[in-house]
Amino acid sequence: MRCLSLVPLFALVLTTATAAEDSQVIFQSGTGGYHTCRIPGLVLTKQGTLLAFCEGRKSSRSDAGDIDLLLKRSTDGGKTWSAQQLVYEDGGDAPVTIGNPCPVVDQQTGTIWLPFCRDNDRVFMTHSVDDGVSWTAPVEMTSTVKQDDWGWYATGPGHGIQIQRGPHAGRLVIPCDYRLKDKPRVGEYRHSHVIFSDDHGKSWQLGGSTGSFMNECEVVERADGSLLLCMRNYLGKNRRAFAVSADGGANWAPPELHDDVFCPTCQASIHRFSLEPNVVLYTGPGGPGRSNLTIRLSRDDGASWPVSRVLFNGPAAYSELAVLANGDIVCLFEGGERDAYETIRLTRFRLDWLENQ
Repeated sequence: MRCLSLVPLFALVLTTATAAEDSQVIFQSGTGGYHTCRIPGLVLTKQGTLLAFCEGRKSSRSDAGDIDLLLKRSTDGGKTWSAQQLVYEDGGDAPVTIGNPCPVVDQQTGTIWLPFCRDNDRVFMTHSVDDGVSWTAPVEMTSTVKQDDWGWYATGPGHGIQIQRGPHAGRLVIPCDYRLKDKPRVGEYRHSHVIFSDDHGKSWQLGGSTGSFMNECEVVERADGSLLLCMRNYLGKNRRAFAVSADGGANWAPPELHDDVFCPTCQASIHRFSLEPNVVLYTGPGGPGRSNLTIRLSRDDGASWPVSRVLFNGPAAYSELAVLANGDIVCLFEGGERDAYETIRLTRFRLDWLENQ
């Protein structure tokens, strides 16, 4: 059965390529009362607004401490941005960590759901019905999405998806990961998993977990309606891991490393550009280590990645992808001149910039 593209047909008429290296700073570390801005999240709302999230780390670069959840909005495709908005903080100046944003947009209702974690232990959900202008009081859902023998827990970070085809169409899926309780901080006890909602966010339930040595992840729907989970891992091979679910995220096949996709132990982003033609995009450090952010293209749902190009030369780490209605691709990422955590930047380009090198 032939499926319609998620991108309008006119968007596939591509114009002159732009230089993706021309990026703008969205969040600047050392400003606004925050020592460091890290961990980007990005979604395009049903109304066409870009929402860029991050963690505002007040006193240090550490993953733990006094950390707030921040947001900026763009209503013109990322050309200009609103003032910085505090989505949620807890405890005032106390060392309470609020982080791991992983927003997902319900394309049927327009609601933006935003899960996050408190101290990488408890899981909360807030949502917005006014395009990200305001957010509801967070509701804790730890007991329904975290098992008793799990310790450290993270939602995303990055973004979730809504399944478009097949028996699970409409399902909201949030990629997550956990470490078994009272176990060493080594890869053997780390797993990726998902949580999902079949009632437009009214309730959430725990999906399937992957094999061990997996960590931060993002998910994309394949053309046949199955899901592909893209995972940071601790196997020491500098390759990205992938796993497939044929039942909407309830179960996952064993993870496999992909020889075409270099990745250090780092978060990366995966996002569908279109169904016809079948194009999936991936961004992650191209190496060595966390540097030279690279975008890759697959025309077969991640089976191969024959096209790649460096988006940003220099130190770069976490990244996030979105596709605008006109076909423009936007990437929100950590990057800088001396280290990757100086800024969170956004670059915007067309598909032909990647394909026609």
